[in-house]
Amino acid sequence: MHTAFEVRPELQSPAYVPSPTTSQPLIRVENVSVRYRVPQERINTFKEYAIRSLQRRIVYNEFFALRDVTLEVMAGEVFGVIGRNGAGKSTLLRVISQVMKPTMGRIWRRGSVAPLLELGAGFHQELTGRENVFLNGALLGHSRREMISRFDEIVAFAELEKFIDTPLRNYSSGMQARLGFAVATAIRPDILIVDEVLSVGDEQFQAKCKDRISAFRRSGATILLVSHQADVVEDLCDRAVWLDSGRISAIGPAREVVGKYHDSHP
Repeated sequence: MHTAFEVRPELQSPAYVPSPTTSQPLIRVENVSVRYRVPQERINTFKEYAIRSLQRRIVYNEFFALRDVTLEVMAGEVFGVIGRNGAGKSTLLRVISQVMKPTMGRIWRRGSVAPLLELGAGFHQELTGRENVFLNGALLGHSRREMISRFDEIVAFAELEKFIDTPLRNYSSGMQARLGFAVATAIRPDILIVDEVLSVGDEQFQAKCKDRISAFRRSGATILLVSHQADVVEDLCDRAVWLDSGRISAIGPAREVVGKYHDSHP
């Protein structure tokens, strides 16, 4: 599958430097910006918002979560995204995952995608863990037959055998994260997008997640990974990008980028 967004391509950043490799990119982000508009005053109800909007009495503050971001992620690569809170990391993953569209710029993406962007994404709190496995699998584009064949493996990986028929509202955030990761990675996608999931759960489960990502890497999957844990980025990623206030501060080999990030944030 090939997907592209294109919005106001006349906005150009200085120079586009592709990844120094002969493999083909599965993700290409070119001159992407995302702008948010936030009302200056707090508006408590939708009715008040609608009235003031019709009267044109709402004053907005605008800010860019991403500004002129250009990068490539190559086939079979593990690519890390680092930066402080509010740097634009999660926004970048949402744009690549097609959860949101960029304000400006273009994005190309090829292949099947499994986005694991936040805890419990796509889950229904009133359904059981078992029901959510099939619901989330369907949202990821997998057939019921595929999910049935992998159901036992999913439950075992998530370590939820005793709770799989319990409503999700009774799960802790860690249990939901384990189930979400197990479903998203049950069938190897062409592209796996992971946002901070490896920071959830105990050390044993984090190690299992790292092992599965490493196995995907060996089998040729492309992985886009956000983590606040510098050792995870250094251990798992081939290259990385450092975002600062929505802009690229550095991009290149993961160890070098993490080193520059640490030097600027001692």
